[in-house]
Amino acid sequence: MKFLRVILLCMTTVTASAAMSQTAVTHSSFGKLPDGSNVEIYSLKSQALELKLITFGARVISLTAPDRNGKPTDIVLGYDNLGDYVHNAEFFFGVVPGRYANRIAHGKFTLEGKPYQLTLNDGVNTLHGGTEGFGKRNWSAKEIPDGVEFTLISPDGDQGYPGTLTAHVRYTLVHATVRIEYSATTDKATVVNLTNHAYFNLSGEGSSSILGEKLTLDADQYTPVNAALIPTGQLAPVAGTPFDFRRATVIGDRINESNEQLKFGGGYDHNWVVRGTPGTLRPAARVDDPASGRVLSVETTEPGIQFYSGNFLDGSVKGVSGRSYVKRSALCLETQHFPDSPNHSNFPSTELNPGHTYHSVTTWTFSVEK
Repeated sequence: MKFLRVILLCMTTVTASAAMSQTAVTHSSFGKLPDGSNVEIYSLKSQALELKLITFGARVISLTAPDRNGKPTDIVLGYDNLGDYVHNAEFFFGVVPGRYANRIAHGKFTLEGKPYQLTLNDGVNTLHGGTEGFGKRNWSAKEIPDGVEFTLISPDGDQGYPGTLTAHVRYTLVHATVRIEYSATTDKATVVNLTNHAYFNLSGEGSSSILGEKLTLDADQYTPVNAALIPTGQLAPVAGTPFDFRRATVIGDRINESNEQLKFGGGYDHNWVVRGTPGTLRPAARVDDPASGRVLSVETTEPGIQFYSGNFLDGSVKGVSGRSYVKRSALCLETQHFPDSPNHSNFPSTELNPGHTYHSVTTWTFSVEK
């Protein structure tokens, strides 16, 4: 009888644990694009979080998390309708940019001795894939356990990139952790760099500022940029600079210092070199919000992370709350290979060849501090 009670107790524990990990996945229509194609919205809901995504841009449009008092609030910037995502694409809210996230100088690179010219959409440079990057594409989608997988086929020559690229992005939610898994294959040598461009404000979407939040970056070096925000190729130490976030630091403490790098970006818009071995999942960043108690911990297999302090938000658009998105009202933590890597041989390579698979994992884990 005692043995039976032990067995029943174990079964109850396993059942409870399974219930804890279960995520409800639902989907419906979010609207139609100008070409008539349907955009789907997927909702992933666990006991801790609710994540909403749409096929247009394979993007995050909402992430609801509780504060220290258990009150749930949406903590990412976004809209409540498809039209705003189509017509205000310059902010890249929640998208998976591609084929190459971040910047490529003059939209040019050479691969296997052949020069390539990309479309230009950031002055004389290419940003987040070009004029019609992955954030403006309607990805196909299918439900998977605890989540959704988005797929996009980018043809040879798309935005100037060589090779037909087949990209997959899998979002899963288990309790308080969002896992984003990227993969891609190609039929010709190309370059690829995928990330997610969610804008976080842990006090809540539409809150006025992230300058009071505390940031930790697991990085001893960063990649300085020129006035066009293109890396110089240097790996510079963060020690003794406003870029030292090795210990939790209030974001607003040094953002307005008289520092050339901060002036170039109007604040932080730089890539940090994540400690540890690329390809292994390891800590990259942590954000603590004293106001709400919310904590975001980021882990990644990527070699770098771009911390962007929302410097180009200008109050011209309003989000789902009806409040304007003003300068520095959100931050991005874009796990990635380094910007302009195809033009810097000392940076980790972003080249992908036939027969190989690009693979990357990033996790967002949420908790609260009382």
